[in-house]
Amino acid sequence: MTYSRNNGGRVLLLFLLFLLALYQLIHAGFPAFAAVCLIPYLVLAIYFAFRWRMFTFWVLILVNYFIQMKDISESLPLPMSLPNEMLQIALLAIAIIDVRETPHFEKTANMMLFALIIWCGFCTLEVLNDTCNLGINIGSWYTGARMMAFQLLYIFLVFSIYISTPENLQKYLILWGCLALFSAIWVWKQETFGFTTAESIWMETRGSTTHILNGGTLTRYFSTFSDAANYGCNAAATATAFIIFAITTKINKLRLFFIIVSILVIWGLFQSGTRTAIFCLAAGLMVYVVLSKSFKIAVPFSIVFAFFAFILVFTDIGNGNQQIRRMRSAFDKSDASANVRDINKASIKKYLQDAPWGLGIGSTQANIPANNKYRKLSDIPPDSEYVYIWVHTGIIGIIVFVFCMALMWIGACWIIMFKLKSPSLIGIGGGFCSAFMAIQLGAYANQILFQYPNGLTFFGGLAIVYTLPYFESEWIEYEQQRIAKQEAKKRLKRIKKLAKRV
Repeated sequence: MTYSRNNGGRVLLLFLLFLLALYQLIHAGFPAFAAVCLIPYLVLAIYFAFRWRMFTFWVLILVNYFIQMKDISESLPLPMSLPNEMLQIALLAIAIIDVRETPHFEKTANMMLFALIIWCGFCTLEVLNDTCNLGINIGSWYTGARMMAFQLLYIFLVFSIYISTPENLQKYLILWGCLALFSAIWVWKQETFGFTTAESIWMETRGSTTHILNGGTLTRYFSTFSDAANYGCNAAATATAFIIFAITTKINKLRLFFIIVSILVIWGLFQSGTRTAIFCLAAGLMVYVVLSKSFKIAVPFSIVFAFFAFILVFTDIGNGNQQIRRMRSAFDKSDASANVRDINKASIKKYLQDAPWGLGIGSTQANIPANNKYRKLSDIPPDSEYVYIWVHTGIIGIIVFVFCMALMWIGACWIIMFKLKSPSLIGIGGGFCSAFMAIQLGAYANQILFQYPNGLTFFGGLAIVYTLPYFESEWIEYEQQRIAKQEAKKRLKRIKKLAKRV
């Protein structure tokens, strides 16, 4: 009685939740009952999110990276995007509540936000698109629009707010590197010890035609990702960034870590058998050659790339390895898969002549009737993210999308070339910009841009570039402290060596 008197409100709330859970069980079934039962845990999660904000951010990075892993995605009782979105919205809600004490949003007014507002605005207008004469379906439209547009805005805001100090930036780079290392190790595990049960089932069903080639003698490995194309393009963009980080950092331990990450990730790239990945890696590194404005970097890069390109295009070196032979076929203009894609694009172009706004976001094979003029178009595999956007938003949509991507990327490059002074910070920004271009090139050939973990990783990376000028002075001071400690350790080692000689 004493407890009830002192804690009456809590007891009443729990009792009402219990009654609501019973009601949902009787009238809506077990899923609704389970959802109500999870409310106390949700409240606890919100409490912990507010108490440990950066911890919540790091959880978001981990969830985003592993959510498409077969053992998780195949058994997840929720839509795959829901955990990501809930964490992003929670982080934004925390920032809004905290805005009186700490102003967060002043540094978000930049070119990237402007470009994303244009793209989100266009995708919002697409709710009125009724090319297929199906009527306006807000649910289907929102399902497509939140993946194509709104999640990019969430990502931009979250990264702009929470990566705001030198310490958090360095922690993010290390966490990203550790995750990339894990993905390479997981490829080795798949190759050496075989697939897990969930991975084997996927390989024997949906993945059999694209991941088991040459009569079963060549396997394309996909690590913790949704498929090999997704992993290969991600690996190329990630390796691009970490090669640049390694070249430009002044901290020896970090340089060694970045080199190890880039080498192992490039190895994993070749195991994916994703031919586009070679071009992604090359394009990303050539972007940095331009951004660096340095002949010392440009000349060695150009020589190394010319050498490797010559080996792949004009020689048979490494042809004993099936993965290298597959990569070499990327330079074959008569490649069968490339021809199929060209045929598909020609067919899509004919249908879209009468649909300048596309089929509509959310119009898919599942909801377009068989007798509809555009049903055939929904049956043609888009093969790439750019073609997918073209199909669903038309020629107008793809022009808007390309314009917005170019605008935000050029704005970030401008910051690197003309606003930043610290060489290592220029390297970090250059790594993010180069990786963004690499993944965009991958999206031109594969439907991977909005696949996990690419959206958060590379759009988030570009958002970080826009925040760099705000804490550059703090970064220089932080870096100098790290270098001073590094030099002190070197001096101590030299003194110990001299003492041993005496």
